[in-house]
Amino acid sequence: MILLFLKTTENVTENPADELVAIVNSNRISHKTSSLSNNPGLACIALQYIKAYQGKCDDVGGSNAKKPADSELKDTFAPNCGVESATLSPITGRVLGCQSEYVNPDKAFTDILTMKNRSASVIYNTTYTEVGAAVSGSDGGGPYFWCLLFSNGKSNSTFQLEGGEAKITRPGCFSGANDTCSGADGWSQNFNVLTTFAGFFAAICYSIGTSKN
Repeated sequence: MILLFLKTTENVTENPADELVAIVNSNRISHKTSSLSNNPGLACIALQYIKAYQGKCDDVGGSNAKKPADSELKDTFAPNCGVESATLSPITGRVLGCQSEYVNPDKAFTDILTMKNRSASVIYNTTYTEVGAAVSGSDGGGPYFWCLLFSNGKSNSTFQLEGGEAKITRPGCFSGANDTCSGADGWSQNFNVLTTFAGFFAAICYSIGTSKN
């Protein structure tokens, strides 16, 4: 598998979630798969999805793997983001990763999000049209969660935001918000301290694909 880390010409702020979307699209193109629309409404929901784990890294993968209830999408996540409920589209793929220390988006992609073949098959699924990415730590530190949500909805008409802008929430960043994520700098500064405790958590990845190529 060839993995590329070139940023595309799309608008990428100093936001690790935007960088992750650029990496996903670069790799999809290298696999002869179309790039995806960066949907801020879907991305904001990805951040809410992360927050639902309440910092519990062990709930992401393994025998204790859990995921937020589908009902939370409409009842909690969408309202928290200002996403119009009438524009919600099915989330057809999810890839979620968690580990103790913060890493750059390229390392998150290779070492966390594509560590399993099933995750790669979700990322390169040909039926998707849009993606939303989010990254967040917990209480100003680890563990750190990375989330990609995919949909095959019609671009520019799904996950639409009230007033055209998503509600910016902290901690964490989500893609497509044209927002510089100040938290990312703090995470990087904490990297040396956190690596001391890297043994506390192994990298964990969880993926769900509800549609097939």
